[in-house]
Amino acid sequence: MKDILDRLINNHSLSRAEAKEVLTGLATGQYNNSQVASFLTVYLMRAIQVQELEGFRDAMLELCNPVNLEGYNSIDVCGTGGDGKNTFNISTISSFVVAGAGVNVAKHGNYGVSSVSGSSNVLEYLGVKFSGDQEKMRRSIDSSGICFMHAPLFHPAMKNVGPIRRELGVKTFFNMLGPMVNPAFPPNQLVGVFSLELARLYGYLYQNTDKNFAIVHSLDGYDEISLTSDFKLITNNKEELVSPESLGFGQLQQEQLHGGDTVETAAEIFNAILGGKGTEAQNQAVLSNAGLAIATVKQTATTEGISEAKKSLVSGKALQSFKKFLSVNS
Repeated sequence: MKDILDRLINNHSLSRAEAKEVLTGLATGQYNNSQVASFLTVYLMRAIQVQELEGFRDAMLELCNPVNLEGYNSIDVCGTGGDGKNTFNISTISSFVVAGAGVNVAKHGNYGVSSVSGSSNVLEYLGVKFSGDQEKMRRSIDSSGICFMHAPLFHPAMKNVGPIRRELGVKTFFNMLGPMVNPAFPPNQLVGVFSLELARLYGYLYQNTDKNFAIVHSLDGYDEISLTSDFKLITNNKEELVSPESLGFGQLQQEQLHGGDTVETAAEIFNAILGGKGTEAQNQAVLSNAGLAIATVKQTATTEGISEAKKSLVSGKALQSFKKFLSVNS
């Protein structure tokens, strides 16, 4: 590890094979905590290269416990986190709206590292008991249209790195990796990223897969469609800037998306939105992300996806999806 750190500190990069080997070493406990923390910190100081990200991804997928959801044509709706915006759980709520619209969701998530409430935090608070049982994942998606894979249960090798990430309390390249290493290998993905640079890296990597994808980054820094600014959209066949107005919405303010300072508050917002009592701004942010997810799977216009998402939320189907999900997973 000392040689690797020396090279990285001197602005050299790793090959794809070297990156895979190092991450495998991290995951299997071959390095001490100081070395792991130093390695994570290096990538806060310098840009990650595409072949390094590929190698890290390869190692994570090789080490994971895979989930067979073949035939479900599912989508993962998630963000990298690490944008420092402390929004409510937009992608998690959007996932139930997508499921309520009849599109299967295979969501991969974790506890928040640099935010108050990650997807696992809020779902656990609401009564979800996480499981690594593949059969339970299929029962969940059959019943409610959605299953949730709590990352530590499917990436057990990461137990060596998790405590160090929590102690650092800042985004690391594991934030970049999270959406790439869904153990169900869903054929569709909507992923939000925290920087334009990472959006381009994701675009390059995803073009070399058979995924049907949409990558978003709001220009004012959000790892999702926030409607607080225009956002960059990269898909299999286009790259464009999209405005809130083109989706039929006005521009929102950052404080309208605030997620509160506790998991309890995050859960209250979650229940309010799915229960039809969200604010107009909260609903619009959710519908934008859910709508793009639906459109990505169905290969339709985003505005058509938003229309389907609105029906799911307003009719109560999104809430029903969550209730059925909870009945299987509590």
